[in-house]
Amino acid sequence: MNNNVFLSPLRHYRQQYTRHAGEHAFQVVVEETDLHVTASADLAADMGRYVSALRGQLKAYMLLHPEFLTSRVPVEVPASAAPIIRRMAHAAAIAGVGPMAAVAGTISQMVCEEFAAQSPELIVENGGDVYMLSTRDRVAGLLPDPHSDATIGIVVHAHEFPVSICASSATIGHSLSLGKGDLVAVRSRCGSLADACATALCNLLTAPDAITLVTERAAALEAQGIEGVFAQCGGRVAIWGKMELAVV
Repeated sequence: MNNNVFLSPLRHYRQQYTRHAGEHAFQVVVEETDLHVTASADLAADMGRYVSALRGQLKAYMLLHPEFLTSRVPVEVPASAAPIIRRMAHAAAIAGVGPMAAVAGTISQMVCEEFAAQSPELIVENGGDVYMLSTRDRVAGLLPDPHSDATIGIVVHAHEFPVSICASSATIGHSLSLGKGDLVAVRSRCGSLADACATALCNLLTAPDAITLVTERAAALEAQGIEGVFAQCGGRVAIWGKMELAVV
């Protein structure tokens, strides 16, 4: 697939990704799903087919259950639902948001899991929500301002993978946020949970003074699988948990 296809001008940051010798970088675009992938082999065609299948399961469920698409609160789903549906619903229930808040992180993780046997180095970024498998240390960049380059990143050591880092913002991108935060980034081993909680925590960030509330809520979710959070609003920054920062 064409590496120069960018569905959103805010995704110019992809041009700054660093890959190591023997790694391939490619894009997988299926309808609204736009993935940037770093892998040990060019898996674009197979990934495209898998993403199409995931989206098919999602659209089929929403056709019969439209509330799954529109709800801003958790939605119960049957045990017979497809794994992508169950994962999104479970994460949304923990975070207290609608299930679509978890869609990008869920797809990133499921793509990584499906192709892990073919690529020990695998990073799938889905609109700022990343799931990573690696045998070496990595740094995931944070982009609090879309008009400037990422200047800081989160260090992930080789023994800590798999890791998901998902972000939500009221000022960057097209995702719905009820807050006013510049950026909330959440770290977890579960992509669905990181994505849903990024939305929930960004919703809390209604003013700079609320930044402490975000870190307190993140700490309360540690037992559920949240490992760390980075929050920025109105020139204030707060960090909680396993968030080792580095200059990018």
